[in-house]
Amino acid sequence: MTHEQLSYGAHARGLFRLGVPLIGSFVAGFAIHMTDTIMLGWYSVTSLAASTIAGSLWFIVFILGAGFGQAVMPLVAEAGASGDDVRVRRVTRMAMWLSLIYFAIVIPVFWWSETVLLWAGQTPEVAALGQQYLRIAGFGMAPGLLIAVFRSYLSGQHLTGVQLWVTLLGVVLNAFVNYALIFGNWGAPELGIQGAAIASVSVQLFTMLFLAGYAQIKLPHFHLFQRIWRSDWPIFWHVFRLGVPIGLTSLAESGLFVASSAMMGWIGEIELAAHGIALQLVSLMFMFHIGMSQAATIRAGAAFGKRNIDDLRHGARMAYVISASFGLLCVVLFLAFPSPLISLFIDPTEPARDELITIGTTLLIVAALFQMADLTQIVSLSLLRGIQDMTVPMWIAAFSYWVLAIPFSYLMAFTFGFGPEGLWLGLTLGLAVAALLLTWRFWSEARRLA
Repeated sequence: MTHEQLSYGAHARGLFRLGVPLIGSFVAGFAIHMTDTIMLGWYSVTSLAASTIAGSLWFIVFILGAGFGQAVMPLVAEAGASGDDVRVRRVTRMAMWLSLIYFAIVIPVFWWSETVLLWAGQTPEVAALGQQYLRIAGFGMAPGLLIAVFRSYLSGQHLTGVQLWVTLLGVVLNAFVNYALIFGNWGAPELGIQGAAIASVSVQLFTMLFLAGYAQIKLPHFHLFQRIWRSDWPIFWHVFRLGVPIGLTSLAESGLFVASSAMMGWIGEIELAAHGIALQLVSLMFMFHIGMSQAATIRAGAAFGKRNIDDLRHGARMAYVISASFGLLCVVLFLAFPSPLISLFIDPTEPARDELITIGTTLLIVAALFQMADLTQIVSLSLLRGIQDMTVPMWIAAFSYWVLAIPFSYLMAFTFGFGPEGLWLGLTLGLAVAALLLTWRFWSEARRLA
Protein backbone atom coordinates (compact mmCIF):
# COMPACT_ATOMS: atom_id res chain seq x y z
CA MET A 1 0.00 0.00 0.00
CA THR A 2 1.29 3.46 -0.86
CA HIS A 3 0.50 6.65 1.00
CA GLU A 4 0.83 10.33 0.24
CA GLN A 5 3.73 11.61 2.30
CA LEU A 6 3.37 14.93 4.11
CA SER A 7 6.14 17.52 4.05
CA TYR A 8 8.01 18.49 7.20
CA GLY A 9 6.28 21.89 7.02
CA ALA A 10 2.86 20.19 7.02
CA HIS A 11 3.88 18.12 10.04
CA ALA A 12 5.04 21.24 11.85
CA ARG A 13 1.77 23.07 11.11
CA GLY A 14 -0.23 20.07 12.25
CA LEU A 15 1.70 19.78 15.50
CA PHE A 16 1.32 23.49 16.30
CA ARG A 17 -2.38 23.49 15.39
CA LEU A 18 -3.02 20.70 17.89
CA GLY A 19 -0.33 21.51 20.41
CA VAL A 20 -0.72 25.26 21.02
CA PRO A 21 -4.25 25.00 22.54
CA LEU A 22 -3.08 22.03 24.64
CA ILE A 23 -0.08 24.02 25.88
CA GLY A 24 -2.41 26.89 26.81
CA SER A 25 -4.76 24.55 28.68
CA PHE A 26 -1.89 23.07 30.69
CA VAL A 27 -0.54 26.53 31.55
CA ALA A 28 -4.06 27.58 32.62
CA GLY A 29 -4.30 24.44 34.76
CA PHE A 30 -0.99 25.43 36.32
CA ALA A 31 -2.52 28.83 37.09
CA ILE A 32 -5.40 27.13 38.95
CA HIS A 33 -2.89 25.34 41.17
CA MET A 34 -0.99 28.58 41.75
CA THR A 35 -4.22 30.36 42.74
CA ASP A 36 -4.93 27.68 45.36
CA THR A 37 -1.39 28.01 46.72
CA ILE A 38 -1.48 31.81 46.93
CA MET A 39 -4.92 32.07 48.57
CA LEU A 40 -4.32 29.34 51.14
CA GLY A 41 -0.93 30.91 51.86
CA TRP A 42 -2.75 34.18 52.64
CA TYR A 43 -5.24 32.32 54.85
CA SER A 44 -3.00 30.08 56.95
CA VAL A 45 0.46 28.54 56.66
CA THR A 46 -0.84 25.35 58.30
CA SER A 47 -3.70 25.14 55.79
CA LEU A 48 -1.23 25.64 52.95
CA ALA A 49 1.02 22.87 54.28
CA ALA A 50 -1.96 20.53 54.72
CA SER A 51 -3.32 21.24 51.22
CA THR A 52 0.15 20.75 49.72
CA ILE A 53 0.67 17.29 51.22
CA ALA A 54 -2.98 16.31 50.70
CA GLY A 55 -2.87 17.55 47.11
CA SER A 56 0.24 15.45 46.50
CA LEU A 57 -1.61 12.34 47.74
CA TRP A 58 -4.61 13.20 45.55
CA PHE A 59 -2.39 13.67 42.50
CA ILE A 60 -0.48 10.40 43.02
CA VAL A 61 -3.77 8.48 43.18
CA PHE A 62 -5.18 10.43 40.24
CA ILE A 63 -2.22 10.01 37.90
CA LEU A 64 -2.47 6.22 38.14
CA GLY A 65 -6.17 6.17 37.24
CA ALA A 66 -5.76 8.82 34.52
CA GLY A 67 -3.94 6.19 32.46
CA PHE A 68 -7.32 4.88 31.28
CA GLY A 69 -8.25 8.30 29.93
CA GLN A 70 -4.85 8.79 28.32
CA ALA A 71 -5.18 5.42 26.57
CA VAL A 72 -8.17 6.83 24.68
CA MET A 73 -6.09 9.37 22.74
CA PRO A 74 -4.02 6.99 20.56
CA LEU A 75 -6.90 4.51 20.23
CA VAL A 76 -9.35 7.18 19.04
CA ALA A 77 -6.73 8.72 16.72
CA GLU A 78 -6.07 5.30 15.18
CA ALA A 79 -9.77 4.40 14.85
CA GLY A 80 -10.62 7.81 13.41
CA ALA A 81 -7.84 7.58 10.83
CA SER A 82 -9.07 4.14 9.73
CA GLY A 83 -12.71 5.33 9.58
CA ASP A 84 -13.97 3.09 12.40
CA ASP A 85 -16.47 5.38 14.16
CA VAL A 86 -17.99 2.54 16.17
CA ARG A 87 -14.63 1.72 17.74
CA VAL A 88 -14.19 5.39 18.72
CA ARG A 89 -17.40 5.18 20.75
CA ARG A 90 -16.60 1.77 22.25
CA VAL A 91 -13.12 2.80 23.40
CA THR A 92 -14.30 6.03 25.01
CA ARG A 93 -17.22 4.42 26.82
CA MET A 94 -15.13 1.67 28.33
CA ALA A 95 -12.53 4.21 29.46
CA MET A 96 -15.36 6.01 31.27
CA TRP A 97 -16.38 2.73 32.92
CA LEU A 98 -12.82 2.00 34.05
CA SER A 99 -12.39 5.53 35.39
CA LEU A 100 -15.53 5.28 37.55
CA ILE A 101 -14.61 1.81 38.80
CA TYR A 102 -11.19 3.11 39.79
CA PHE A 103 -12.82 6.04 41.62
CA ALA A 104 -15.04 3.66 43.62
CA ILE A 105 -11.96 1.64 44.64
CA VAL A 106 -9.82 4.61 45.78
CA ILE A 107 -12.39 6.89 47.50
CA PRO A 108 -11.87 5.13 50.89
CA VAL A 109 -8.20 6.23 50.77
CA PHE A 110 -9.33 9.85 50.85
CA TRP A 111 -12.05 9.33 53.45
CA TRP A 112 -9.59 7.84 55.96
CA SER A 113 -6.52 9.76 54.74
CA GLU A 114 -5.51 11.08 58.19
CA THR A 115 -3.95 7.69 58.96
CA VAL A 116 -2.01 7.78 55.68
CA LEU A 117 -0.76 11.31 56.34
CA LEU A 118 0.29 10.47 59.91
CA TRP A 119 2.14 7.42 58.58
CA ALA A 120 3.92 9.77 56.13
CA GLY A 121 5.30 11.72 59.10
CA GLN A 122 2.93 14.72 59.11
CA THR A 123 1.97 16.46 62.35
CA PRO A 124 -1.47 15.62 63.83
CA GLU A 125 -2.80 19.10 62.96
CA VAL A 126 -1.64 18.91 59.34
CA ALA A 127 -2.93 15.34 58.98
CA ALA A 128 -6.35 16.30 60.38
CA LEU A 129 -6.67 19.31 58.07
CA GLY A 130 -5.45 17.21 55.15
CA GLN A 131 -8.23 14.69 55.77
CA GLN A 132 -10.81 17.50 55.91
CA TYR A 133 -9.56 18.63 52.50
CA LEU A 134 -9.48 15.15 50.97
CA ARG A 135 -12.91 14.12 52.21
CA ILE A 136 -14.28 16.80 49.91
CA ALA A 137 -11.63 16.92 47.17
CA GLY A 138 -11.70 13.13 46.85
CA PHE A 139 -15.12 13.35 45.21
CA GLY A 140 -13.51 15.45 42.50
CA MET A 141 -11.61 12.32 41.45
CA ALA A 142 -14.59 11.02 39.44
CA PRO A 143 -15.09 14.15 37.30
CA GLY A 144 -11.30 14.58 37.14
CA LEU A 145 -10.85 11.12 35.63
CA LEU A 146 -13.76 11.64 33.21
CA ILE A 147 -12.18 14.95 32.15
CA ALA A 148 -9.07 12.96 31.18
CA VAL A 149 -11.27 10.67 29.06
CA PHE A 150 -13.11 13.54 27.35
CA ARG A 151 -9.89 15.46 26.72
CA SER A 152 -8.36 12.42 25.01
CA TYR A 153 -11.56 11.72 23.05
CA LEU A 154 -11.70 15.29 21.74
CA SER A 155 -7.95 15.46 21.12
CA GLY A 156 -8.10 12.24 19.15
CA GLN A 157 -10.68 14.00 16.94
CA HIS A 158 -8.29 17.01 16.59
CA LEU A 159 -10.56 19.19 18.76
CA THR A 160 -8.08 20.78 21.16
CA GLY A 161 -9.10 24.46 21.12
CA VAL A 162 -12.09 23.93 23.42
CA GLN A 163 -9.79 22.54 26.10
CA LEU A 164 -7.99 25.87 26.37
CA TRP A 165 -11.20 27.91 26.70
CA VAL A 166 -12.82 25.65 29.31
CA THR A 167 -9.64 25.68 31.40
CA LEU A 168 -9.46 29.48 31.24
CA LEU A 169 -13.07 29.62 32.47
CA GLY A 170 -12.01 27.20 35.20
CA VAL A 171 -9.28 29.61 36.31
CA VAL A 172 -11.88 32.36 36.82
CA LEU A 173 -14.40 30.07 38.55
CA ASN A 174 -11.71 28.68 40.86
CA ALA A 175 -10.55 32.16 41.89
CA PHE A 176 -14.10 33.34 42.68
CA VAL A 177 -15.11 30.26 44.68
CA ASN A 178 -11.79 30.20 46.54
CA TYR A 179 -12.06 33.89 47.44
CA ALA A 180 -15.63 33.43 48.66
CA LEU A 181 -15.33 30.19 50.61
CA ILE A 182 -11.77 30.27 51.99
CA PHE A 183 -12.12 33.73 53.53
CA GLY A 184 -15.90 34.01 53.92
CA ASN A 185 -16.32 36.90 51.47
CA TRP A 186 -19.57 38.13 49.83
CA GLY A 187 -21.67 36.64 52.64
CA ALA A 188 -20.32 33.09 52.14
CA PRO A 189 -19.23 30.99 55.16
CA GLU A 190 -15.53 31.04 56.04
CA LEU A 191 -14.47 27.44 55.37
CA GLY A 192 -10.68 27.72 55.01
CA ILE A 193 -9.12 24.60 53.55
CA GLN A 194 -12.55 23.02 53.02
CA GLY A 195 -13.51 26.00 50.89
CA ALA A 196 -10.47 25.34 48.67
CA ALA A 197 -11.59 21.71 48.30
CA ILE A 198 -15.11 22.79 47.31
CA ALA A 199 -13.62 25.16 44.72
CA SER A 200 -11.56 22.31 43.22
CA VAL A 201 -14.56 19.99 42.97
CA SER A 202 -16.68 22.81 41.48
CA VAL A 203 -14.12 23.45 38.74
CA GLN A 204 -13.83 19.72 37.98
CA LEU A 205 -17.61 19.27 37.74
CA PHE A 206 -17.95 22.36 35.53
CA THR A 207 -15.13 21.24 33.23
CA MET A 208 -16.49 17.68 32.95
CA LEU A 209 -20.03 18.84 32.11
CA PHE A 210 -18.75 21.44 29.64
CA LEU A 211 -16.56 18.93 27.77
CA ALA A 212 -19.28 16.25 27.79
CA GLY A 213 -21.82 18.73 26.42
CA TYR A 214 -19.38 19.98 23.80
CA ALA A 215 -18.59 16.42 22.72
CA GLN A 216 -22.29 15.62 22.32
CA ILE A 217 -23.05 18.82 20.38
CA LYS A 218 -19.91 18.82 18.19
CA LEU A 219 -19.79 15.08 17.45
CA PRO A 220 -23.41 13.85 17.64
CA HIS A 221 -22.87 11.09 15.09
CA PHE A 222 -20.74 9.10 17.56
CA HIS A 223 -23.72 8.73 19.98
CA LEU A 224 -21.24 8.69 22.85
CA PHE A 225 -23.82 8.57 25.67
CA GLN A 226 -26.41 6.36 23.98
CA ARG A 227 -26.93 3.12 25.98
CA ILE A 228 -23.83 3.93 27.99
CA TRP A 229 -24.67 1.12 30.43
CA ARG A 230 -24.01 -1.58 27.80
CA SER A 231 -20.84 -3.57 28.46
CA ASP A 232 -18.17 -4.21 25.84
CA TRP A 233 -15.74 -6.57 27.54
CA PRO A 234 -13.16 -7.07 24.72
CA ILE A 235 -12.66 -3.30 24.45
CA PHE A 236 -12.87 -2.92 28.24
CA TRP A 237 -9.89 -5.23 28.74
CA HIS A 238 -8.00 -3.72 25.81
CA VAL A 239 -8.26 -0.22 27.34
CA PHE A 240 -7.35 -1.72 30.73
CA ARG A 241 -4.20 -3.37 29.31
CA LEU A 242 -3.09 -0.08 27.76
CA GLY A 243 -4.21 2.20 30.58
CA VAL A 244 -2.49 0.43 33.47
CA PRO A 245 1.05 0.73 31.99
CA ILE A 246 0.39 4.38 31.10
CA GLY A 247 -0.72 5.11 34.66
CA LEU A 248 2.24 3.27 36.16
CA THR A 249 4.67 5.07 33.84
CA SER A 250 3.28 8.46 34.87
CA LEU A 251 3.37 7.36 38.51
CA ALA A 252 7.03 6.38 38.20
CA GLU A 253 8.00 9.81 36.89
CA SER A 254 5.78 11.77 39.28
CA GLY A 255 7.00 9.64 42.16
CA LEU A 256 10.58 10.53 41.24
CA PHE A 257 9.94 14.22 41.87
CA VAL A 258 7.90 13.54 45.03
CA ALA A 259 10.78 11.43 46.36
CA SER A 260 13.27 14.14 45.43
CA SER A 261 11.24 16.68 47.43
CA ALA A 262 11.18 14.33 50.42
CA MET A 263 14.97 13.86 50.27
CA MET A 264 15.52 17.59 49.84
CA GLY A 265 13.53 18.09 53.04
CA TRP A 266 16.09 15.87 54.82
CA ILE A 267 18.81 18.33 53.81
CA GLY A 268 17.05 21.41 55.16
CA GLU A 269 14.03 23.69 55.08
CA ILE A 270 15.71 26.42 53.01
CA GLU A 271 17.01 23.85 50.52
CA LEU A 272 13.48 22.42 50.20
CA ALA A 273 12.04 25.90 49.58
CA ALA A 274 14.65 26.61 46.87
CA HIS A 275 13.96 23.18 45.37
CA GLY A 276 10.23 24.00 45.25
CA ILE A 277 10.84 27.34 43.52
CA ALA A 278 13.14 25.79 40.92
CA LEU A 279 10.64 23.00 40.27
CA GLN A 280 7.88 25.57 39.72
CA LEU A 281 9.94 27.21 36.98
CA VAL A 282 10.93 23.90 35.39
CA SER A 283 7.33 22.66 35.54
CA LEU A 284 5.98 25.84 33.94
CA MET A 285 8.40 25.48 31.01
CA PHE A 286 7.57 21.77 30.79
CA MET A 287 3.95 22.62 29.94
CA PHE A 288 5.14 23.34 26.38
CA HIS A 289 6.60 19.86 26.01
CA ILE A 290 3.51 18.16 27.48
CA GLY A 291 1.22 19.96 25.04
CA MET A 292 3.40 19.30 22.01
CA SER A 293 4.02 15.69 23.02
CA GLN A 294 0.27 15.05 23.22
CA ALA A 295 -0.04 16.53 19.75
CA ALA A 296 2.68 14.07 18.69
CA THR A 297 0.66 11.19 20.19
CA ILE A 298 -2.42 12.20 18.19
CA ARG A 299 -0.54 12.46 14.90
CA ALA A 300 1.43 9.28 15.52
CA GLY A 301 -1.83 7.47 16.32
CA ALA A 302 -3.38 8.73 13.07
CA ALA A 303 -0.34 7.66 11.01
CA PHE A 304 -0.39 4.29 12.79
CA GLY A 305 -4.10 3.89 12.00
CA LYS A 306 -3.38 4.52 8.30
CA ARG A 307 -0.27 2.31 8.49
CA ASN A 308 1.67 5.22 6.96
CA ILE A 309 5.06 4.59 8.55
CA ASP A 310 6.83 7.26 6.50
CA ASP A 311 4.53 9.92 7.94
CA LEU A 312 5.01 8.43 11.40
CA ARG A 313 8.78 8.80 11.16
CA HIS A 314 8.75 12.25 9.56
CA GLY A 315 6.21 13.53 12.09
CA ALA A 316 8.36 12.15 14.90
CA ARG A 317 11.45 13.97 13.65
CA MET A 318 9.52 17.25 13.52
CA ALA A 319 8.19 16.71 17.06
CA TYR A 320 11.76 16.29 18.33
CA VAL A 321 12.92 19.41 16.45
CA ILE A 322 10.10 21.63 17.79
CA SER A 323 10.54 20.51 21.40
CA ALA A 324 14.34 20.73 21.17
CA SER A 325 14.09 24.31 19.86
CA PHE A 326 12.00 25.38 22.84
CA GLY A 327 14.28 23.37 25.15
CA LEU A 328 17.30 25.32 23.94
CA LEU A 329 15.45 28.56 24.70
CA CYS A 330 14.84 27.31 28.26
CA VAL A 331 18.51 26.41 28.61
CA VAL A 332 19.48 29.97 27.60
CA LEU A 333 16.99 31.47 30.09
CA PHE A 334 18.11 29.24 32.96
CA LEU A 335 21.80 29.89 32.32
CA ALA A 336 21.53 33.61 31.59
CA PHE A 337 18.95 34.74 34.19
CA PRO A 338 18.83 32.20 37.05
CA SER A 339 18.93 34.72 39.91
CA PRO A 340 16.19 37.06 38.55
CA LEU A 341 13.94 34.07 37.86
CA ILE A 342 14.37 32.64 41.37
CA SER A 343 13.92 36.06 43.01
CA LEU A 344 10.44 36.41 41.46
CA PHE A 345 9.17 33.89 44.01
CA ILE A 346 10.83 35.39 47.12
CA ASP A 347 9.60 38.22 49.32
CA PRO A 348 12.16 41.08 49.31
CA THR A 349 11.97 41.16 53.13
CA GLU A 350 12.62 37.40 53.53
CA PRO A 351 15.64 36.98 55.87
CA ALA A 352 16.85 33.91 53.97
CA ARG A 353 16.42 35.58 50.56
CA ASP A 354 20.13 35.54 49.59
CA GLU A 355 20.57 31.90 50.56
CA LEU A 356 17.43 30.89 48.70
CA ILE A 357 18.59 32.69 45.57
CA THR A 358 22.07 31.11 45.78
CA ILE A 359 20.73 27.55 46.11
CA GLY A 360 17.91 28.07 43.61
CA THR A 361 20.31 29.54 41.05
CA THR A 362 22.55 26.49 41.27
CA LEU A 363 19.57 24.16 40.85
CA LEU A 364 18.37 26.05 37.76
CA ILE A 365 21.83 25.64 36.22
CA VAL A 366 21.57 21.88 36.82
CA ALA A 367 18.03 22.02 35.38
CA ALA A 368 19.52 23.47 32.19
CA LEU A 369 21.54 20.24 31.92
CA PHE A 370 18.51 17.97 31.99
CA GLN A 371 16.21 20.10 29.78
CA MET A 372 17.17 18.24 26.61
CA ALA A 373 16.94 14.85 28.29
CA ASP A 374 13.54 15.68 29.80
CA LEU A 375 12.00 16.86 26.53
CA THR A 376 13.42 13.88 24.64
CA GLN A 377 11.96 11.34 27.06
CA ILE A 378 8.46 12.90 26.99
CA VAL A 379 8.39 13.15 23.18
CA SER A 380 9.65 9.57 22.77
CA LEU A 381 7.17 8.29 25.34
CA SER A 382 4.30 10.09 23.62
CA LEU A 383 5.25 8.71 20.21
CA LEU A 384 5.33 5.21 21.67
CA ARG A 385 1.84 5.75 23.05
CA GLY A 386 0.76 6.80 19.57
CA ILE A 387 1.74 3.36 18.26
CA GLN A 388 0.21 1.73 21.38
CA ASP A 389 3.50 0.49 22.81
CA MET A 390 2.91 0.91 26.57
CA THR A 391 4.43 -1.97 28.53
CA VAL A 392 8.13 -1.71 27.64
CA PRO A 393 8.14 2.08 28.25
CA MET A 394 6.67 1.38 31.70
CA TRP A 395 9.63 -0.86 32.58
CA ILE A 396 12.08 1.66 31.13
CA ALA A 397 10.59 4.40 33.33
CA ALA A 398 10.66 2.21 36.44
CA PHE A 399 14.30 1.27 35.81
CA SER A 400 15.48 4.78 34.93
CA TYR A 401 13.75 6.60 37.77
CA TRP A 402 13.66 4.13 40.64
CA VAL A 403 16.59 1.79 40.05
CA LEU A 404 19.01 4.49 38.84
CA ALA A 405 17.85 8.03 39.64
CA ILE A 406 16.67 7.69 43.25
CA PRO A 407 19.70 5.70 44.55
CA PHE A 408 22.12 7.92 42.61
CA SER A 409 20.44 11.06 43.97
CA TYR A 410 20.83 9.74 47.51
CA LEU A 411 24.49 8.83 46.99
CA MET A 412 25.37 12.16 45.41
CA ALA A 413 23.46 14.25 47.95
CA PHE A 414 24.31 12.42 51.20
CA THR A 415 27.11 9.86 50.76
CA PHE A 416 29.34 12.08 48.61
CA GLY A 417 28.12 15.31 50.20
CA PHE A 418 27.07 17.27 47.11
CA GLY A 419 23.80 18.33 48.77
CA PRO A 420 20.95 19.80 46.67
CA GLU A 421 23.03 19.91 43.48
CA GLY A 422 23.91 16.22 43.89
CA LEU A 423 20.26 15.33 44.30
CA TRP A 424 19.37 17.10 41.05
CA LEU A 425 22.26 15.40 39.27
CA GLY A 426 20.53 12.14 40.15
CA LEU A 427 17.37 13.42 38.47
CA THR A 428 19.46 14.31 35.42
CA LEU A 429 20.87 10.79 35.22
CA GLY A 430 17.43 9.17 35.40
CA LEU A 431 15.94 11.46 32.75
CA ALA A 432 18.95 10.99 30.44
CA VAL A 433 18.81 7.20 30.63
CA ALA A 434 15.04 7.24 30.09
CA ALA A 435 15.50 9.54 27.08
CA LEU A 436 18.09 7.25 25.48
CA LEU A 437 16.15 4.03 26.06
CA LEU A 438 12.74 5.40 25.04
CA THR A 439 14.17 6.99 21.88
CA TRP A 440 15.88 3.73 20.98
CA ARG A 441 12.64 1.86 21.61
CA PHE A 442 10.59 4.16 19.37
CA TRP A 443 12.92 4.04 16.39
CA SER A 444 13.31 0.28 16.77
CA GLU A 445 9.53 -0.12 16.68
CA ALA A 446 9.27 2.25 13.71
CA ARG A 447 11.76 0.12 11.79
CA ARG A 448 9.88 -3.04 12.75
CA LEU A 449 6.55 -1.55 11.60
CA ALA A 450 8.13 -0.52 8.29
